[in-house]
Amino acid sequence: MTETKRLQLGLMLPIGAGALGDGQPVRWADIREMARLAETIGLDTLLAPDHLLFRRSPPTNVPPIDMPEGKTRGIWEAWTILSAVAAATSRINLGPFVACTSFRNPALLAKMADTLDEVSGGRLVLGLGAGWHEPEYQAFGYPFDHRVSRFEEALGIIVPLLRQGRVDFQGRYYEARACELVPRGPRRGGPPILIGGQGPRMLRLAARHADIYDADFQLTAGDLAGRLDALDQACADVGRDPRALARSSGARIALAEPGEAGARRPGPDGVAHYDLGGVSFAARQGGVEAIAAHLRAFQTAGVDHVTLGLIHPPGPRGLDRLAGVVEALRS
Repeated sequence: MTETKRLQLGLMLPIGAGALGDGQPVRWADIREMARLAETIGLDTLLAPDHLLFRRSPPTNVPPIDMPEGKTRGIWEAWTILSAVAAATSRINLGPFVACTSFRNPALLAKMADTLDEVSGGRLVLGLGAGWHEPEYQAFGYPFDHRVSRFEEALGIIVPLLRQGRVDFQGRYYEARACELVPRGPRRGGPPILIGGQGPRMLRLAARHADIYDADFQLTAGDLAGRLDALDQACADVGRDPRALARSSGARIALAEPGEAGARRPGPDGVAHYDLGGVSFAARQGGVEAIAAHLRAFQTAGVDHVTLGLIHPPGPRGLDRLAGVVEALRS
């Protein structure tokens, strides 16, 4: 991106149990307050993680989740939350981060997306992904095999339905016969599509179909270089100008000054570790100016949008402090 473009900032909505640091389920009243505060302080996007539960997973499950055996961490259903958030806000964009195509029939998912775009007045960003957390697949009865192949077929239904309004598709995993989206949402061609993933096939699918590519959460802007180079190559492979594909990344942050109550002691690299609901999160820790500088580095690396995982302080107090970062970045 050029230096004249403003860095877009998003917030990952804390909708999982323990996300506010107290080990308890996050209630709708808290989610609504944070959504409205995010809009008030000038954030651009609200994202909701699309998961069904979290349990201990093996090291082969990337990223692995190291929770006590037999413990379940809960989370609210993303699309239901997003519909309510759309009604509670008026300007800020919103979307799933990212919608797992394994959890819903792809034609229905396209219908849901167009409907939410209508409810929100054209504010949906449709994040799509293949899924990764095997225990939730097992618990809810979804097949975990051939996820990228299933994802590719799902795109073969979702993309034409949203772009042209109809599709006729017969695949190994999914089908849609003379399917139409009627009525249509507010945007001809549907909402923008964001695709997240890191393997070669996922990068090629993003290069072919996405309006936005997301590199997931990274500790430093330097971690992005290889991924974005691979994305440029994927664009070349499918004959797409890489400049036509917007780039997004996530950054977990802890807004805390040295010695502040409740803050963890960071390592030499400025990274601190926080336990939320039995899951450990690594976050870049610092004051307002330090975090603003950290995010500027993402912009310099070629990212148009950064989704913030605000680990500390939790809840509305953290958003009050985040307002200073927004102001610093836009001054």
